[in-house]
Amino acid sequence: MSGDVVLPDGTRHRLTGSGGFPRPAAPAASRIAYAAAHVVADPRAENVPGAPAAVDWDRTLAFRRHLWSYGLGVAEAMDTAQRGMGLDYPATRELIRRSAAEARAAGGRIVAGVATDQLPVGPASIAQIRDAYAEQLAEVLSAGARPVLMCSRHLAAAARGPEDYQQVYAHLLAASDQPVVLHWLGDMFDPALTGYWGSADLDLAADAVLDLIKDHAGKVDGIKVSLLDADREVALRRRLPAGVRLYTGDDFHYPELIRGDEAGHSDALLGVFAAIAPAAAAALAALDAGDLTTYDEVFAPTVPLARHLFAAPTWHYKTGIVFLAWLTGHQDHFTMVGGQQAGRSPAHLARLLVLADAAGLLPDAELAAARARAYFTVAGVPQ
Repeated sequence: MSGDVVLPDGTRHRLTGSGGFPRPAAPAASRIAYAAAHVVADPRAENVPGAPAAVDWDRTLAFRRHLWSYGLGVAEAMDTAQRGMGLDYPATRELIRRSAAEARAAGGRIVAGVATDQLPVGPASIAQIRDAYAEQLAEVLSAGARPVLMCSRHLAAAARGPEDYQQVYAHLLAASDQPVVLHWLGDMFDPALTGYWGSADLDLAADAVLDLIKDHAGKVDGIKVSLLDADREVALRRRLPAGVRLYTGDDFHYPELIRGDEAGHSDALLGVFAAIAPAAAAALAALDAGDLTTYDEVFAPTVPLARHLFAAPTWHYKTGIVFLAWLTGHQDHFTMVGGQQAGRSPAHLARLLVLADAAGLLPDAELAAARARAYFTVAGVPQ
């Protein structure tokens, strides 16, 4: 049958597809939600490990228009876009410039990552790190996007304690002409970020980042937290100054964190939202309407998908997101910059296929099945 796929374990699975989810009339009103978008590689180029990134700009920007069409904002040039895993800084700078211009044309919300990845790999001084951050901050502000001050591998390696973080970030906050989003990415996403904010003790790290926010609350729109620990996120959220948002980056517990409790809620800046945009938009529309039953029903089947996408080693989740973008027709190939399509096994991607179908995220079952059969055939699984 046209919707059948033979999986690596030898079982035959028939994709059911779905009618999809309707596009909302407007972005969600009760929550701010950003999807961290991937980049589409040029499959004809030398996108191999260590080579400069070659991006298919037309498809990359089309995917951002897809996210805006569902009322989501775009979080540009974040780790989902392979910062530190194939996307070099010249391509990053061009990506931010092009996406910010596209956002203006589409009337879409956009934030963009500021990091230090133009520096060579290896040791750097605090002054060099500060200046690299400042250079990228100026580029993002000039492009017209809200800055996200991403965690820096260079700073994690160079800092000797919270004081070094305070010095660097205070300089950047003073240099920004608008409030920024801070960023706390756990070591499950990037082991090089262990001990960020000056301590491997997460309680002490939380104290340090809260001190920074309280000292500069007028310059901080919010903080994105990706620790995959819902209780810790809620505890931090409750300690934030009034008006400072907590943007969840928890791809395991997002429904409960966005839904919130009597003391508040998290907004969203999530890589998984790039993969589940239609469902996320439908759930947020239900939340706006006070329909918590539909909110829970829409999000529930996406959680097993998300937990599988972000399973250890978590930093390879990008491979699954691109695989799903291919299956759903947002790109015509399964190629990634830096050759990162090899980051997940056929068995992992087979499970991803089944979970995405169960969540109603493969609206064209025949297309998804044809592409999955092609991939598994090349992987040595006869169809």
